[in-house]
Amino acid sequence: MKNRRMAALAATILAGSLVLTACASESGEDPTTSGTGSSGPTTGIVTVNGNEPQNPLIPTMTNETGGGKIVDQLFAGLVRYDAEGAVHNEVAESIETEDNQTFTITLEDGWTFSDGTPVTAQSFVDAWNYGALLSNAQPNSYFFESIEGFSYDEDSELTGLEVVDESTFTVTLKQPESDFPLRLGYTAFSPLPASAFEDMKAFGENPVGNGPYMLDGEGAWVHNVEAKLVPNPEYKGDRVPQNGGVTVRFYDNEDAAYADLLSGALDIIDNIPASSFATFEQELGDRATNQPAAVIQVLTVPEYLPQFEGEAGNLRRQAISMAINREEITEAIFNGTRTPAKDFTSPTIDGWSDSIPGNEVLTYDAEKAKDLWAQAEAIEPWGDQTLTISSNADSDHQAWIDAVANSIRNVLGIEAEFEPYPQFSEFLDARDNEAITGVFRSGWQADYPALNNFLAPIYFTGAGSNDGGYSSEEFDSLVTQANGAESIEDANALLQQAQEVLFQDLPGIPLWYQNVTGGHADTVENVEFSWNSLPLLYQVTKSE
Repeated sequence: MKNRRMAALAATILAGSLVLTACASESGEDPTTSGTGSSGPTTGIVTVNGNEPQNPLIPTMTNETGGGKIVDQLFAGLVRYDAEGAVHNEVAESIETEDNQTFTITLEDGWTFSDGTPVTAQSFVDAWNYGALLSNAQPNSYFFESIEGFSYDEDSELTGLEVVDESTFTVTLKQPESDFPLRLGYTAFSPLPASAFEDMKAFGENPVGNGPYMLDGEGAWVHNVEAKLVPNPEYKGDRVPQNGGVTVRFYDNEDAAYADLLSGALDIIDNIPASSFATFEQELGDRATNQPAAVIQVLTVPEYLPQFEGEAGNLRRQAISMAINREEITEAIFNGTRTPAKDFTSPTIDGWSDSIPGNEVLTYDAEKAKDLWAQAEAIEPWGDQTLTISSNADSDHQAWIDAVANSIRNVLGIEAEFEPYPQFSEFLDARDNEAITGVFRSGWQADYPALNNFLAPIYFTGAGSNDGGYSSEEFDSLVTQANGAESIEDANALLQQAQEVLFQDLPGIPLWYQNVTGGHADTVENVEFSWNSLPLLYQVTKSE
């Protein structure tokens, strides 16, 4: 698949049309439904690598890739994103507005959940209110921040939501936001059946959705082992499964997953281990995938750490950043499958820039790094403490973290080392409980194709993925202005200014943009990876 910039949001949203100008293929086909190989549905069960989800499988509670890979299959939103990031209506028949502040959403007739109950306007309104309510402590609550009634301080109903009739509801925002419809394909905006609210804890273990797949009965999610999904016969959208089901297997490391792929015991892998970067394209041939994706790796600097506070802390952030030889590491460790970062977003997204003022801090400069560190030492000595870089050990991060630690150690003359957590879920729990005592890895895979998705959810005060606890009134103000801009171009200009603030404060240290490096066995056909690195599982075919 060719890499293309994400299309710009259409100025007017028409009934029954795309809410984003489509990046269609040359033939005009929807890239997610065209393919090569088998010409019809198959019955084989497709296996794909994954990680144990951190949380119950509730859309507003799932903001990490382990759970996200499953939740994406279980639920369908108002819109969906195709392989290249263009937006198509899914449950929505139309999304209309005259002022970009009040939106009238009409649902397509006939949608039901996998238990046979209807998907109604109330299904969306109730789900969004649950996700937004402060006391429910949902990690994705931030995504409802734009809607009237949202509060970070107290329980408050989303007064901007109103059910008109069974298939229609309106959404009123706090201010006009032209890109609001673009966000609605993210799983946080999924509907929930009435049964979910009877026992949300039980629902999270065995959710009932309206997506192309459903869990294969009670106990289909075997913790720390796998999750078995089967086609949902009630699904009404375009992502119709072309296989007999999908089993997501949870691996402790990518080397084991890749070995299974080579032996034919695993059908698809979406993250090739570093040990095979130099060889996987030769080993897999045309079954290998190596293409740009909307993914970035960052080192987050927790705001609660005293060693990174004040002027000395800011100097240390800059010194650490400039002590990292990104060019050398991406070539030596990743064999060119990563590109050194120039900003906080992704070059696959419309509006990206490699010349934001302040981004020189991302350029390797050993002498400058030493000077900055010396300035910090004159203010407050670092002492003999070790800089730890935390991440999960069940994915392939040790090699590059060791390389980053070595680069920092060699330039700054301090101790630096990898602090591993056995499982991704354990790492996330330590992060969320502020138990990490150094910097930590933050990989971001885009939820929707816009610059703001790399900024607001991660760095806006109180946002659900603001894991470092960063807060800046100036940054928040620029993001809010960008949300209310009259055009995507105006919004992106404000977001570039917001990034200037991030380069001054460095709440995170951008490392590199990530290609999707994946592949599939000869047991499956019609394998395609999307704009944000995920395999489009529903279109994969596999014979028994």
